[in-house]
Amino acid sequence: MIFNYYPDTDSLYIDLLDKPGVEALEVRPGVVLDFDEAGTLVGIDIDHASVNVDLKSIQVRSLPTREVALVA
Repeated sequence: MIFNYYPDTDSLYIDLLDKPGVEALEVRPGVVLDFDEAGTLVGIDIDHASVNVDLKSIQVRSLPTREVALVA
């Protein structure tokens, strides 16, 4: 899972799977879910992220992950 923030558009994209999205569904204004060809959710796009999401910190609780990385 990769969080990508784009300050020029104030949007946050969360890559859930490393697969291309082929279908998008806007579930509320400015929030779009991307699905692959099998209908699996692969990403979440949030417009005006600084208004709609608390971007001050990221907290992780109990994830079965092997790696956590901060990438500049």
